[in-house]
Amino acid sequence: MPMPQLSPALLTDRYELTMLAAALADGTSERDCVFEVFSRRLPHGRRYGVLAGTGRLLELLAGFRFGDAELAAVRAQGVDDPELLAWLAGFRFTGDVDGYAEGDLYFPGSPVLTVRAPFGQAVLLETLALSILNHDSAIASAGARMVGASCERPCIEMGSRRTHEESAVAAARAAVLVGFAATSNLAAGARYGIPTTGTSAHAFTLLHDDEAAAFRAQVAALGTGTTLLVDTYDVEQGIRTAIEVAGPGLGAVRLDSGDLTVQATRARELLDALGATETKVIVTSDLDEYAIAALAAAPVDGYGVGTSLVTGSGSPTAGMVYKLVERDGVPVAKNSEGKRSVGGRKRAVRRHDADGTAIAEVVTAGAVEPRDGDRDLLAPLVRDGELVDPCSPAEALAAARDRHRVLRQTLPAEAFSLMRGEPVIDTVTA
Repeated sequence: MPMPQLSPALLTDRYELTMLAAALADGTSERDCVFEVFSRRLPHGRRYGVLAGTGRLLELLAGFRFGDAELAAVRAQGVDDPELLAWLAGFRFTGDVDGYAEGDLYFPGSPVLTVRAPFGQAVLLETLALSILNHDSAIASAGARMVGASCERPCIEMGSRRTHEESAVAAARAAVLVGFAATSNLAAGARYGIPTTGTSAHAFTLLHDDEAAAFRAQVAALGTGTTLLVDTYDVEQGIRTAIEVAGPGLGAVRLDSGDLTVQATRARELLDALGATETKVIVTSDLDEYAIAALAAAPVDGYGVGTSLVTGSGSPTAGMVYKLVERDGVPVAKNSEGKRSVGGRKRAVRRHDADGTAIAEVVTAGAVEPRDGDRDLLAPLVRDGELVDPCSPAEALAAARDRHRVLRQTLPAEAFSLMRGEPVIDTVTA
């Protein structure tokens, strides 16, 4: 029997309901509150982060409801407080959300999302907001490093088999946001209008009696513009066979094993010798930003990236937190060692020099004295529970991709170094 399609409201930690029940009981659930999402630090050695997932969060917010099926699910888990269940049955988010625009850059302390609502409403969004922003921003931040290392050669996202099925779709979206050209994931293509691509695996070659038969079948189905995987047996012979079958107009060959610098160099030389001067060389095989950078001088025309991308290249979460900073207009803050927060709703601007290069992130609960080159970072996303700028998922992604392309040009040159270092601009707090 198929599982019922449940609301995103159940993508929530139980302790949110526990806090809500207690707040309903003592009368504090309606206190006007401000929560902020921020990261205390970037992953070790990273120079900047990329905000991703805001569009997905806003998509899901509209359906964040506790209907009969959701209420039955929480009751089955022992949540039986009558007042809480009645409140959940009538829940609708009516608050305001501000945030950095998706695709923007962020640094330690950047208040990338601000939620203002009665406590009961705002606290329920914590788990969903953090799970989406932490995952998608981690993928986008890793992907941006890969795009930066690729020297403008196209990168293809192909990590679906290395992560959870829904994470794969979100990862593809985040990768395309920062400049990946396409994905292998059909669901991502359907939901977000992302170009999809893919040809064959080694299994297709092994299915046939010999390599030539496999190549003939693929060319017959997909045309000579296809990409043939040439390393199932012997790379050099695979290339010769590919050109014999497809001719010098073959679209590309793919290399998926061995020393890719050596293999790509030999492949290019052989292709040119066979007259296939326009046939491209695509490489895959556990690539990350460092492997891509190491191939910068090799005759490579594109990269397929999987595992490292969808796992954040060693940093699978952005480390963002969702903290209460204001209650009924009064600033509140944690004072825990190593986890201190700054009370009060923040304003954030990015400061730039005369050339338009970012030089500081200014985050303050007070006023910011404006300077030439300052850019306000927080924009209204939701007002009174309604989206300020409703658009389709594909339109939201396209806008975020365009925004990121422009904003990454404002970073100092050292931002694109893969050597470990401090954030490329300082966060100034007041």
